Amino acid sequence: MTDALLPAARQPLEKESDGYFRKGCNPLAQTGRSKLQNQRAALNQQILKAVRMRTGAENLLRVATNQKVREQVRLELSFVNSDLQMLKEELEGLNISVGVYQGAEEAFTIPLIPLGLKETKEVDFSVALKDFILEHYSEDSYLYEDEIADLMDLRQACRTPSRDEAGVELLMTYFIQLGFVESRFFPPTHHMGLLFTWYDSFTGVPVSQQNLLLEKASILFNIGALYTQIGTRCNRQTQAGLESAMDAFQRAAGVLNYLKETFTHTPSYDMSPAMLSVLVKMMLAQAQESVFEKICLPGIRNEFFMLVKVAQEAAKVAEAYRQLHAAMSQAPVKENIPYSWASVACIKAHHYGALAHYFAAILLIDHQLKPGVDVDHQEKCLSELYDDHMPDGMTPLDTLKSDQQRGQLGKGHLHRAIGHHEESLREASLCKKLRDIQVLRDVLSAAQQRTQLKYAQHQADDDLLNLIDAPDVLPKTEQEVEIILPQFSKVTVTDFFQKLGPLSVFSANKRWTPPRSVQFTVEEGDLGFTLRGNTPVQVHFLDPYCSAALAGAKEGDYIVSIQGLDCKWLTVSEVMKLLKSFGGDEVEMKVVSLLDTTSSMHNKSATYSVGMQKTYSMICLSMDDDDKTDKAKKISKKLSFLSWGTSKSRQKSASTLCLPEIGLARPQAKKKLPTPFSLLNSDSSLY
Repeated sequence: MTDALLPAARQPLEKESDGYFRKGCNPLAQTGRSKLQNQRAALNQQILKAVRMRTGAENLLRVATNQKVREQVRLELSFVNSDLQMLKEELEGLNISVGVYQGAEEAFTIPLIPLGLKETKEVDFSVALKDFILEHYSEDSYLYEDEIADLMDLRQACRTPSRDEAGVELLMTYFIQLGFVESRFFPPTHHMGLLFTWYDSFTGVPVSQQNLLLEKASILFNIGALYTQIGTRCNRQTQAGLESAMDAFQRAAGVLNYLKETFTHTPSYDMSPAMLSVLVKMMLAQAQESVFEKICLPGIRNEFFMLVKVAQEAAKVAEAYRQLHAAMSQAPVKENIPYSWASVACIKAHHYGALAHYFAAILLIDHQLKPGVDVDHQEKCLSELYDDHMPDGMTPLDTLKSDQQRGQLGKGHLHRAIGHHEESLREASLCKKLRDIQVLRDVLSAAQQRTQLKYAQHQADDDLLNLIDAPDVLPKTEQEVEIILPQFSKVTVTDFFQKLGPLSVFSANKRWTPPRSVQFTVEEGDLGFTLRGNTPVQVHFLDPYCSAALAGAKEGDYIVSIQGLDCKWLTVSEVMKLLKSFGGDEVEMKVVSLLDTTSSMHNKSATYSVGMQKTYSMICLSMDDDDKTDKAKKISKKLSFLSWGTSKSRQKSASTLCLPEIGLARPQAKKKLPTPFSLLNSDSSLY
């Protein structure tokens, strides 16, 4: 059984027996990947329990004064730490389960490294969102039960996405929907009381925050992880499969890089900037490896220029993995990256370095200069083969013409290739997790035997005395891999809560009066006021003696309904036409007035860009309401948005409202802001 969606339909939800599947999700598919995910979730729960026990033991050790109690606590703490280490090693074993994530075809290729999805606990949005709708928007919350249920269903589906483009689209849909939810329901002045818990994909350590940004960052990580799993399951025995793998790894690198640059204070190890930088390097290295495999797939012709090209491509892959292994060996990543991943990077750096020297040896030993060949072209290619320069006493042209120099330099390359092969096999034998991957050892052993056989065919008794130290092959590729940024604009998403009104007005950072009923009469087509704005419409130029004004209408009121008909999304012409249709009759119109938010929310400093819509930054200002002077007050440090789960993280902090495609217009302030503006902490924003 595959983990693809059962027969697709045009509807977002598809009925199937007693339950339903959302497009891009199939939680009942009993595949190896779903079983692996369930095992990881169970391990995460055990790790959480062990972490809590360790925390309790450490707290007891700090406060205990009795020596016997302290010794007993130390003993228990050692057992808990040992148990926790075993659980983490077991989790690492699941992360390196390449047999589960690789393609199903039989392939004699080195396995690739995928990322596991982050696990999460269920979240009940219903109570918090219903309360906010009633309190903030003054609407009956039961009217939005279906929308809240759709949001919770979408989140639940994102816990088990299918490993294909439909699963990626599902996660992107939820990520974009979270932008709408954040603007609708998460004000910058207080938390909503919703606790989001996500587990670190490497260590299994849970992170809990009352912050929607943790949710958004974790979904982005899972989008990148899903791309890596799509890339590893591609059929690498076909050109189309290798191109798909390259594209998937480049897209994974793009998503992870976007996460690193957008969310800068994530509290989880796997989403720290240092770790994400390493993961981006790993994805690009695997994409470059796929480029090499695509070139070699049709077969490597034993031809001079083809061998030069393949040798440099192999050197390019080796260079990418050397840089990756160096990054993995640096603190703090070294403490959290799976040891088996660092071993794979080291193994591949040596393996592809050996291949580069092997192909360089073949082109020197097997291809003697013959009459009629393009000597100048061969001389140029040979001179460009090396990173530095040729050995002392050798020039490209002399080497091409001298069979002895060709043989000596070729055997020098073979000797270096054998050294790299031995290092790759030694590294594979040192890692317990990699010793169980038979295909890896088979590929490494076969490459070593081929190089040793070639060396034995040309070995001479005086090789040890006349052996030349062959130079490094210059890394070069015909297809440089690049980061592909996530294309969220290609995913069409409808705001679940659009019934609340246009987001530019009806958002969490604005407050209104409760809806007021205004009953008035349209006399001879004269309303007594004009209309302005566009979805929703505002009352403008109100005659103070007209029927509507006497009934309580005020200039600047937003019209939300007329005769029970919702008008939040109607244009000026549509509202005008509707009002004039009640000529001579009494009209009931409900309006709301925007409240002055300066007393209930932090002031915001305005930033202007030439030719762009005016926007407002989320930087809080410290003002003294009693003095109302222009003097700036003392600056206090603001907490980062995604801090560790401490008591300080429960304090009020500014939130970032990010929906780039939606412009939020600022209400007209009744009081002029004091100047000059004093910034609170300009570098603490996540965006």
